[in-house]
Amino acid sequence: MSGRPVVLMLPGQGFQHAGMAVELYKREPVFTAVADEFLDALGRWGTVVREDWLSGADGVRADRGTTAQPLLFLIGYGVGRVLADRGIRPAALVGHSVGELAAATLAGVFDPPAAARILAGRCAALAEAPPGGMLAVAGAPDEVLDRLRGTPLGQDVVLGAHNGPRQTILAGPEPRLSEARQVLADAGVTVRRVRALEPWHAPAMGRAARSFGEAVAAETLRRPGIPVVSTRTGRHVTEAEALRPEFWAGQMAAPVLFWPALRTLLDGEGRVVVDCGPAGALATLARRHPSVAERRSTVVPLLAPPGRDAWEGWTQGLARLEAAVRP
Repeated sequence: MSGRPVVLMLPGQGFQHAGMAVELYKREPVFTAVADEFLDALGRWGTVVREDWLSGADGVRADRGTTAQPLLFLIGYGVGRVLADRGIRPAALVGHSVGELAAATLAGVFDPPAAARILAGRCAALAEAPPGGMLAVAGAPDEVLDRLRGTPLGQDVVLGAHNGPRQTILAGPEPRLSEARQVLADAGVTVRRVRALEPWHAPAMGRAARSFGEAVAAETLRRPGIPVVSTRTGRHVTEAEALRPEFWAGQMAAPVLFWPALRTLLDGEGRVVVDCGPAGALATLARRHPSVAERRSTVVPLLAPPGRDAWEGWTQGLARLEAAVRP
């Protein structure tokens, strides 16, 4: 296919919901095969993920990293594989949090069996993660962090993700995270908990990230065959970075720079931006970029939000995508 270049956005922690992509597993043969292969290769972790996913588990069971992270990887990677089978080859990939590992796998940095071992290592490393979580806060990162600087909270509760011009995610261990939420709420700032039970992308995840790095270092890494824009750096992954295990493992304890990465992708020519994650959440973020607002770029979500017909949302999304990429 030709037309405007296609960018795939792959989801991370906090975007999950009960029943996400189950209809694809039941009715999309390529996705089914990819899911079964990955979950089988994931070993004991895969057994739990499959049970929680297909049973419609929600709440703590859905939000713990050992379930949410492999499943979000699977959804981003599996949708990417379905699109490839349909002849849609992306010009670039960008992944939010664990979605960056899915992007690396689609780009060929890891082969699928290695990716399953890496995700199993990521699950095992969470034994060294402290209790904690993340907060979605209305405001620019500097503005939000300024409210915590100079207090004990500012040492532990840090930038977890920059999702938009005024969309900030804070991350940190408990009880500091809950204390920070109260401080912000008392100041009249809009703040809510993100669906995460670990302090992802904060220094508190440092030990877990180092353990995870051992799993990545055990695998053969390759140069990406498709350009990947990293949400760790906000720019394209270099060949040297792609071959460094720490580059991929260290993002567990580093902020997600999703908005800077989007700017790298969209500040130039128009693109077709495909949200491969649940509920169109990444599409909502991408629509705030001027390229989309000015209609130079088009955003296409493929997975319907909860309460909508999942299969109808999928087929309609595919039809919109195929129309958008036609010359």
